[in-house]
Amino acid sequence: MEKLVKKYDVAIIGWGKGGKTIAAKLGNTNLKVLVIEKDPKMYGGTCINVGCLPTKALTHLSKVLKETRKLGIKRDFELNKQAYAHAIKHKFDFVARLNKVNFANLDTKANVDLLLGDASFVDQNTLKVQSLDQEHLIQADKIIINTGAKSRDINLPGRNNPNVLLSDQILDLDVLPEKLLVIGAGFIGLEFATYFNNFGTKVTIAQNNNLFMPSEDESDAKAVLEQMQKQGIEFVFNANIEGFEESQNGVNVKINGELHNFDKVLVSVGRTPNYDGLNLEAAGVEVKNYAVAVNEKLQTSQSHIWAVGDVKGGAQFTYISLDDSRIVLPQILGKEVEYNLTNRTNVPFTSFIDPEYARTGLNEKQAKALNINYTVKMLPTAKIPKAHVIDELAGFSKVLIDENGYIIGATLFHYQAAEMINILSLAISKKLKYQELRDFIYTHPIFTESLNELLD
Repeated sequence: MEKLVKKYDVAIIGWGKGGKTIAAKLGNTNLKVLVIEKDPKMYGGTCINVGCLPTKALTHLSKVLKETRKLGIKRDFELNKQAYAHAIKHKFDFVARLNKVNFANLDTKANVDLLLGDASFVDQNTLKVQSLDQEHLIQADKIIINTGAKSRDINLPGRNNPNVLLSDQILDLDVLPEKLLVIGAGFIGLEFATYFNNFGTKVTIAQNNNLFMPSEDESDAKAVLEQMQKQGIEFVFNANIEGFEESQNGVNVKINGELHNFDKVLVSVGRTPNYDGLNLEAAGVEVKNYAVAVNEKLQTSQSHIWAVGDVKGGAQFTYISLDDSRIVLPQILGKEVEYNLTNRTNVPFTSFIDPEYARTGLNEKQAKALNINYTVKMLPTAKIPKAHVIDELAGFSKVLIDENGYIIGATLFHYQAAEMINILSLAISKKLKYQELRDFIYTHPIFTESLNELLD
């Protein structure tokens, strides 16, 4: 029997930030739209369900627990376990709530259909979607690939030990481990290490070389490393992880020839674009450098197929996926494209360690490589009044200014850096001279008012 083919104007594979944003806006048009998602737990994408929001919730609550020491409240590991259990319940509750809201946001659009199943290309305009009960054939004039990224894994003896986890698995861990090994010293691993350490877990980070934050200025990376060590996190550089062995208590890990016992191990060695099973070859969609290849308009090698978000490689941030939607949506609607990847510059980022580390524009390493003459403005966090109010004195602020007085880069390592970095990023994007931020009147006491003194 010939399968029934359903036809759509637009088919979106994956429910991530970029795809769901496009679908919601197309829901206000007369276009017929289909959104395909293979996992009901992923309505809304990685960020909401297993990424930035749940990790930041746990990071925040771990800091709340840490703050109790300032009130003279004594903690022990049993109390920490209870606090962690409450935090995990909060994480499950609000993720489920947001997952439901994201489903409803699209389900209520009359011209947007939702289909749960695995999608793969049959040809450049046809998709096969395997759901639980049947196989669907979908034809679409325009297709958007929005399948995100997945955690990289390692292939070592004993890797199938249930106590060796990836990031999405450890987010569901309902019992606080006493000892945790984090394999990989990238920003994701550092964030997990931070919140587990604040909850009272003894954390060890193993890095297979002697590099720490290699893309950052050496002095900045050193400051972060020393602060994390001061907080009790142990680092093992040039670590050769040889394998995992079963233990009555957790898992034994062979590091540089010696066995070490941990309750849990987190494998955090990066993320890679996820296009498994899409059968891109059938559609003639090219892959380069392990990512779906796109041009400046986010078109793949097929002009009617776009890729948005992590699947296309590059910086893996939710706000990048949102910005991708701004590039693709006008093309779907047949409008003139005024914004594309060539216009995207100066993207800020934050690592939600303790305190937060944020950067925008150029750092000194990059400015030197470009032969840009610059001056540096530095301010220790201990000189900021608000830092004393909340007793968070660690870190620094640094701004780079070119010879014409324009702000070209900023690095912040202090409380609320994630908020403050956006003002500096806006100043760079709008080509503001440093005096405009220096002479601005800020409220008091806040961290941002430190720009008065930092830029003086």
